[in-house]
Amino acid sequence: MTDRITRRKRVAVALAAVAVVLVALAGGAAALSTGKVLVVEDVDTGERYVTEPVDDGSTVQLQYMHSVEKTPVNDVYRVDGDALVNTRMEFESYGWGLPSRVNVTNVNGTFVYDPPEPIITLDSLSVSPGRIADHTLVVDDRRIDLVAKTNASDVRIHVERRTITDVLL
Repeated sequence: MTDRITRRKRVAVALAAVAVVLVALAGGAAALSTGKVLVVEDVDTGERYVTEPVDDGSTVQLQYMHSVEKTPVNDVYRVDGDALVNTRMEFESYGWGLPSRVNVTNVNGTFVYDPPEPIITLDSLSVSPGRIADHTLVVDDRRIDLVAKTNASDVRIHVERRTITDVLL
């Protein structure tokens, strides 16, 4: 009888140990990164409007109509870790907020600022999508109408790592 009780205690202890190991493994797996996403969220509320998968080297473009000059602008960024690195700017006329003291190349009537080394690295990018400016976000080849998605609300664009828990929730 005591052998049976001892055996049951051993089995119970072994099962409890296995359960502890499984919980620890599940917790560790939940914290593992499953990749990165580009997040567009409301500046005031944190509401997420867009979550797009990205990798190191992914291209993120912010395309819009310059509010004063009424000409197209295309800001190009590259995902580098958790940062956005400004790698290129294309615009058709000089205006407020556009680079005026840098070397540009004229390509078919478009000024192209293509620095030899990226000079601006951002943890996040703040944008006020406007109906007149018609802000569009292009993530690799996926086009997103920022004005329609955000109802023209101020947003913060940033890269973050996703865990298995994030994916499941």
